[in-house]
Amino acid sequence: MLKRAAVVVAMPVLVALIAAPRAAMAQQPPANTNQSGGSQPAAPPATQTQTQTQTPPQTLDNELQAGDEELSTPKRNLIKWNHYDGDFFTIRAGGGFLEDFAAYSQDEASKEQFQLFPEFRVRDARVLFSGAFKFERHPISWSSGIMYDPPTEKFLVRQTGVMFTVPEISGYIWVGRQKEGISLNKIMAGYDGWTMERTEIGDATIPILADGIKWIGYSQEKHLVWNLAAFGDTFSEGQTFSTYSHQFVGRIAWLPIENDETVLHLGAATRYGAPLDGMLQLRSRPEAFEAPYFIDTGKFPAKSTQTSQFEAYYRPRSFLIGTEYFVQSVDSRETGNPFFQGGQVVMSWLATGEIRPYNTIGGFFDGISPARPVFQGGPGAWELVANLSYADLNSGPIQGGKFWRFTPMVNWHVSDNVRLEIAYGYGSLRRFGLVGTTQFFQSRLQLQL
Repeated sequence: MLKRAAVVVAMPVLVALIAAPRAAMAQQPPANTNQSGGSQPAAPPATQTQTQTQTPPQTLDNELQAGDEELSTPKRNLIKWNHYDGDFFTIRAGGGFLEDFAAYSQDEASKEQFQLFPEFRVRDARVLFSGAFKFERHPISWSSGIMYDPPTEKFLVRQTGVMFTVPEISGYIWVGRQKEGISLNKIMAGYDGWTMERTEIGDATIPILADGIKWIGYSQEKHLVWNLAAFGDTFSEGQTFSTYSHQFVGRIAWLPIENDETVLHLGAATRYGAPLDGMLQLRSRPEAFEAPYFIDTGKFPAKSTQTSQFEAYYRPRSFLIGTEYFVQSVDSRETGNPFFQGGQVVMSWLATGEIRPYNTIGGFFDGISPARPVFQGGPGAWELVANLSYADLNSGPIQGGKFWRFTPMVNWHVSDNVRLEIAYGYGSLRRFGLVGTTQFFQSRLQLQL
């Protein structure tokens, strides 16, 4: 069932990628940041002539549309058949496919904690439809996504909703299924990230999606971006991400340096949530989708959670260094009101000279578009990454475990549509009265339409 579903979703992507090199060699179009009709408030949409003009890659992305946080649009317009850009509206069909491999080397304590075996596995297969209505002052964009979830062998509704441009309040109103809006690493599309998986503490404390309404705002003059959101589980009950009955989120980020060469992003966020049915469980895999949940509190009674999160990212040209930290306090008298924490530090260097774009409205980083893709005779984009993560889910009677992992890895961005990743990880888990050490050997093939 898993392989059949994966093939159904991945086949259109593969066909498109096979056809893309000929189109690329024939016309070599420039980077295009608006092929799906997204627009910044009060800014006119790009014309067809403008998108065909030779322009250097943009390092500041000043546009936002529904679906950008789910599956970003490739910058180069190499594939024609999957989108329509008319005078009044746009529509686009996108897709993504991830195939992972993981192997392990464990010491004796680690083997007592978990039995791990080498495995190839489909990590993700999804389709996203998106578009926009080109109203002059108040453009409207929309997205609808479907993902095949390998662990449950079910098709799940992903980021689906409508985004209204409202320049009167300096931003947008997002209604529907979406990211909550806390943590830059969590907000940016998973296909655009510098590591294979997000940090453990972020996965443990923040659900990937929620249903509700969010105000995304920004001030270019004051170099601020922010969002306020409220969510409920009326429509998401029973979904794997639905672990809260309702939650409220606020985030603000200041950019004291914001230009084509350098970006300095400083942010903070807060979140209040009421766990579903008064029970809470925090858990996360060790940045390896094929592995079991290394840290896991199990379910325990909880009235509410209060989460604070801090982030700082500095991007001078091709280099990037960033950090995030989470602290979560739980209102649970039965377990002594536990407190959990963790974070990460990441460094990335694009050896081939590309600069990772930053979205000035959403307050997150975009994916890499190689300056010279392999399909056009170039080397692609080579990215060297080092990531250190830490999560502590031990507090009083709750002993979910402590885990840290160091991960050096290489990302080869073959083109806007193809990416290969190779990672080594060294991790230490303190749980079950043991301290186990595990080495991770991982690879990933990423296809994106």
